[in-house]
This record gives sequence, C-alpha cells and structure tokens, in this order.
Amino acid sequence: MGIANQLRTTGTSRALLSWRVLAGVLAGAGLAALGVGWVVAVAIGAGTYVALVAIAALIDRPGNRIDPFSVGEPWRQYVQGAQRAAGRLREVVGETHDGPLRDRLVGVADRLAHGLDETYRIAQRGDQIDAAVRRLDPPALRSKLEMLEGRQSSEPAAARELDAAIESVRAQILSTERLQEQAVKASNRLRLSQTRLDELVSRAAEISIGAGDTDAYEHDVDHLVVELEALRLAIDETGRS
Repeated sequence: MGIANQLRTTGTSRALLSWRVLAGVLAGAGLAALGVGWVVAVAIGAGTYVALVAIAALIDRPGNRIDPFSVGEPWRQYVQGAQRAAGRLREVVGETHDGPLRDRLVGVADRLAHGLDETYRIAQRGDQIDAAVRRLDPPALRSKLEMLEGRQSSEPAAARELDAAIESVRAQILSTERLQEQAVKASNRLRLSQTRLDELVSRAAEISIGAGDTDAYEHDVDHLVVELEALRLAIDETGRS
C-alpha cells in the first residue's frame, strides 16, 4: 500500500467500516421489502457485511506488506531506514493543510512509496545473492583450488583431469567474486540512497509550509526513484547472467 493510500485510509477507515455496515443493512432491508422473512433477511445482511470485511482483508493481507525481517543484514537496515523515512513523510503530509500544496506532497509520497518498494526488492535480491555466495563457500573453493594445484605438480599423469578440475573451481571462484562485487555495489548505493531519502523527508517539512522550491523537490524525488529502479533492474540482471 502506498504512502498516500495509507494517508487516505487512515482518514477514511471509519467511513469504510460504516459503509460496509450500511451495505449489510440495506441488503437485509431490501430482501425484507421483497417479502423475505426478517430472520433470513438479517442473516443475509450480516453475511454481506462479513463478506465485504473478508474481501478487504484479502486485499490488504500481510503477505503484500514489506517485511524487513525477511532479509538479513545489511539489507534489513536499509529497508527499516526507508520505512522510518516513509513514516516521517506521512506525518508531514498529515500535518499539511488541505490544498494544492498538500496534493502535491501526496503525489510525492506516492512516488517515494514506490522507491520504498524498490528498496525492498533490491534488499531481497541482495539477500538472495548473499545466500548464493554462502552456498558456494569461497574459502572452501580456494582451499580446494590449492589442493588441486598441489596435486597437479606432484601427479603429472593426471594432469589433464586435474586441469579440468582446476578450471572448474576457478570459474566458481570468479562467479562468487562477481556476485560479491554486485552485492557490495548494491549495498553502497542503497546506503547513499538512504541518506538522500532522509534529506528529502527533511525538505518535505519546508515544502509543506511553502518555504521551498516544490518543482525542484519533485524533480529530486523522481531522480532518486529512477535511480532505485535502475539499481533494481541491474541487480535483477545478476540473477539472469
């Protein structure tokens, strides 16, 4: 759920609840007016309300939410930092008076919510890369390579087989190094993005009272989100290479 949607939901949740109750009452009353017994009409009305609540729960089920504890460090801290920034931005927008400026901030909040989604997807991918590296076990691969190279010099009769084994292990080591390099780059860029996100949220307070350049602010927000999208695409390519 986007930040702007969360803001709207916070302000309208009671109204939505009342709407579901009203829908249930109207369903029951309509059936009663058509000659259906009151007991049956009330049961159907209650069933309508329960069904509407169940549908809403499915739409906003926890599985759709960002869970920083589904990834390890350092990825978790990036997701948590982005969530904290999103929370502060919600507070700023919530305290801004209704009007064009608030509407623009709501739009900014939506775009930064997309940035939070991208941060989470990057963190998930980074965590997967870390797990892949652990499975490959670089120290064990290097130890195996040393053992094979030692045998190569002492067992000339098995040189051909050993050459093939050595090339295989070297290829695996290079693969782990590429994965580690990609993870480090993604981590460093997420760390920088977190700093920039905190800055943007701080600037939102100025924008909310008309003390900043709104156009420049929106441009900077869009630039950060585009960079996160590009990083996510790049790290996704790691999994396909």
